[in-house]
Amino acid sequence: MINAIIVDDEPLALDVLETYISQLSEINLVARCENALEANEILKIHDVDLMFLDIQMPQLTGTDFLKTLTHPPLVIFTTAYANYAVEGFELNAIDYLLKPISLERFMKATNKAITQVALQNKDVGSEGNTVPEEEADFIFVKSDKRLVKIKFLDILYVEGLKDYVIIRCPDSRVITLQTMKSLESKLPSDIFKRIHRSYIVNIHQIKAVMGNMIEVIEKGQAKHLPIGKNYREELLEIINRNRL
Repeated sequence: MINAIIVDDEPLALDVLETYISQLSEINLVARCENALEANEILKIHDVDLMFLDIQMPQLTGTDFLKTLTHPPLVIFTTAYANYAVEGFELNAIDYLLKPISLERFMKATNKAITQVALQNKDVGSEGNTVPEEEADFIFVKSDKRLVKIKFLDILYVEGLKDYVIIRCPDSRVITLQTMKSLESKLPSDIFKRIHRSYIVNIHQIKAVMGNMIEVIEKGQAKHLPIGKNYREELLEIINRNRL
């Protein structure tokens, strides 16, 4: 499933794209945003694979907004002006749709995105530091010009910090330049669970659950991590399955 957002200051354009997206089982519409600032907040909260992005918007244009993103999702530009096409493709956009957008043209563009996401997922599975769960109990991450080997069971939790993630272990921490989503895809899902947009936890290291917080022990001290509302239900299902 591909998570997508629409960014456009025109209500009619938002409605048209939402209607088109609703007809595709492969795409999940996470949010519709009326400007770049609103979209920026959504990108902080959700893992977004694809962004339908208008160019001419107040405050910040679509192209300028895209330039501010360190790890942008795939982008399909939507605009009424053909003269922005060259700049759009220079920014590595998947496609460039001219308004009014037909369903046929929309399908062609989204099929490109679906194919691209599938290729990216395949690449993740074939990377040298990504080994099938049943064959390895560790991962290599790049940190301070080195490839550092970390055993899965040694990881207490992972903390997202802007463009970096911090892998917390009992007696050490490793900082690496990548997104939470990228690292999460390389961790075995039977051991690690996303509990917040900024935290992934090793479920074997959870010592207690208190309301909207979980407790792990870090360097002999209790450390409390927040549970985000979008992740609470899945985490509680895991806990209840193992509850006496």
